[in-house]
Amino acid sequence: MADLMKNEVTVDGVRSLVREAGPGQAREAVVFVHGNPGSSEDWADLLGQVGSFARAVAPDMPGFGKADRPRRFDYTVAGYARHLNGVLEKLGIDRAHLVLHDFGGAWGLTWASEHPRAVASLTLINIGILPGYRWHKLARIWRTPILGELFQLLASRRGFHAMLDSKNPRPFPPAFLDRMYDDMDAGSKRAILKLYRATSDLDAMTQVIAGKLAPLQLPALVLWGTGDSYLPARFAEEQRRFFADVEVHLLERCGHWPFIDEPERSAALLLPYLRRQLGASAAAGAPRAH
Repeated sequence: MADLMKNEVTVDGVRSLVREAGPGQAREAVVFVHGNPGSSEDWADLLGQVGSFARAVAPDMPGFGKADRPRRFDYTVAGYARHLNGVLEKLGIDRAHLVLHDFGGAWGLTWASEHPRAVASLTLINIGILPGYRWHKLARIWRTPILGELFQLLASRRGFHAMLDSKNPRPFPPAFLDRMYDDMDAGSKRAILKLYRATSDLDAMTQVIAGKLAPLQLPALVLWGTGDSYLPARFAEEQRRFFADVEVHLLERCGHWPFIDEPERSAALLLPYLRRQLGASAAAGAPRAH
């Protein structure tokens, strides 16, 4: 287990906290991108494990964790993809093995589609290309003016715990829920509403991304909790249509955060895959992106 380090990166005036492990000067890295609600701390355990054999980084994205929450940030998928690109440039990373979860999937896949020489492999955790997807109930609330603001305003710690636990096959560790709730200040809640209202159709958006990524023939590991209340597990097998070399694992009794529900099982699937991809990349002498 490698030690974790904290860094701060500022892109166009917007600061992100970044957690890192492993060789800090490596130009190739495993890049973890959280979703909503979440932060780089979601990945702390996996960062340390990956850091024992590769550089691993995880940024807090704007509006989340300890990152800035500026009113004028572009809280769209495209805006987040640009910020991710800026973070990687500041960190000196020009080849990325992406590990994506939730909205981090849309951000990371958009970045990959725009920087094809810089992406080496994908790990999709309860996210991916989503043909036919329709927003879940909570997202529909956030997307509705006034109703979304009222929902965010009235959210309490106890209600937050109860809501997330009710939608998961098993109770979450209370510390995990407390951390997410503590990060959700007024700026974070505003960012969430802006993001969801700017993202109308994940079905169409992700299929456009898939068309751009298809020629790259990217390898992909898919981990999906079968008890996901937000993104149904039927989408896991769909990823075989869009990526060249796909390994799919359905995790029973896990929900939207399988790496929290069953961290050891998730690591046992993820770490060997990343070792293989890093080894294949080194053997191929992969060209560096510009």
